[in-house]
Amino acid sequence: MIKLIKDLMIKYREIIIYLIVGVLTTIFSWAACWVAELLGLDSTIEWQNHIINTIGWVAGVLFAYPLNRKWVFQSTNPQILKEFAGFASSRLSTWILDILIMWLTVNVWGLHYWIAKIFISSVVVMILNYVFSKILIFKKKDK
Repeated sequence: MIKLIKDLMIKYREIIIYLIVGVLTTIFSWAACWVAELLGLDSTIEWQNHIINTIGWVAGVLFAYPLNRKWVFQSTNPQILKEFAGFASSRLSTWILDILIMWLTVNVWGLHYWIAKIFISSVVVMILNYVFSKILIFKKKDK
């Protein structure tokens, strides 16, 4: 049984580490959103909701890139700035999706900000970020 668990952990290492890094990134991003609210931004006001989400997005990208580069995808690409630009660009699309989801769920449907953030937007964004990172940013080159 222990060997089976060990084999599964080896086989799915990248996904397991991505989930751990993703959860840490999400917590960091949410903390930035929470601080923005503490500083007086109101998520029920549409333009302030966008600012809160943008602050969270920037914090998340800056936090996530080095962890994804080193621990998840174990990138050795020497062009770090180019790689980061690609990473940030791919995350830009999920940031726009996050803004749309949060606007729709909070400002149109009236859901509570954190319910929408935790159970809808973050799940969709985390899955898409993995796919984009795996396929576009940290793709392994054939030797």
